Amino acid sequence: MKRIIFPLLVAFASLLGVGAHAQSSVRLAADAPDSYTVERGDTLWGISGRFLQEPWRWPEVWRLNRDEIRNPHLIYPGQVILLDRSGPWLSVGRRVGGGSTADGRLQPRVYNEPIAEALPSIPLQIIEPFLNRPLVVDQPRLDGSATIVATETSRVLTGTGDTIFAKNVGDEAEVWHIYRPARPLEDPRTRAPIAWEAAYLGTARVTERGEPTTLEIVSAVEEIGTGDLMMPSEPPSVFSYAPHAPEFDVEGSIISIYRGVSETGRLNVVALDTGEQDGLERGHVLALYRNRGVAEYRGEDGKESFRLPEKRYGVAFVFRVFERVAYALVMESDGPVTIGDTVRKP
Repeated sequence: MKRIIFPLLVAFASLLGVGAHAQSSVRLAADAPDSYTVERGDTLWGISGRFLQEPWRWPEVWRLNRDEIRNPHLIYPGQVILLDRSGPWLSVGRRVGGGSTADGRLQPRVYNEPIAEALPSIPLQIIEPFLNRPLVVDQPRLDGSATIVATETSRVLTGTGDTIFAKNVGDEAEVWHIYRPARPLEDPRTRAPIAWEAAYLGTARVTERGEPTTLEIVSAVEEIGTGDLMMPSEPPSVFSYAPHAPEFDVEGSIISIYRGVSETGRLNVVALDTGEQDGLERGHVLALYRNRGVAEYRGEDGKESFRLPEKRYGVAFVFRVFERVAYALVMESDGPVTIGDTVRKP
């Protein structure tokens, strides 16, 4: 698939409901350039960070309409991002040149860009493993779930290229993800499980239908054995959602950090105890707040306790949402991100 792009400046006249001027609270970076040429490997967040103090607010100053904001497959390597400081506004185009006739007159020129080269909002290489693999299930073992019942030659554990046999394999897919429910994700207030985080083990392809069904393991990140569960593989998901703040108040917490560590930092994945049922969606940006705890003070009047105010220390970008749980990538942080930290509307 190709996208036609013209060499002259492309300005998108309609705005995302911000009226004739950008919000005055949008602040330019101290060293914001007048223009920037997009390179392969860039992200929309990273480019916006060259111009704005708060990169996630770029939809407020780009001349794009609502549909383009929500699915911004618009920016490609070689294009030039131009800054108009009067707004501020950001626009996208190509520098004039190479499109003239023999007598020097300018004429339109068509450029083709593969859709696949459109810039993602955030680094895809980090979140790609999370986009179409089973991450969250509603209960430790789904009733009637496809289950591995045997391995070839009765091996206890298997890997890539090995044959496995499974029951309850439906006809809805030829490729199946193999997983093992790892641990409950708990409500931080009640400690009750709200979902179970599935441990992704690998992928298998059906080679012969029946009961049991025969499958070949085509990839494995951990050893696979009898009793492991399977879910139909979902189509690859292209993540191109632009950052935007929720239009409602959010009150949630970090309940898990990928790979089971207790704290993490920038460009790492965290799980939140808020999801679809609360209105959360892909592309939402949430502010991170650190709980500073309680300070004990002993003075002339005796011992006193003071709950210290929370500190906002970063932002996270939501990229996958389930009913009661969501996954987000920490985009900015000035300190460690820990389980129990609060997330709110920025």
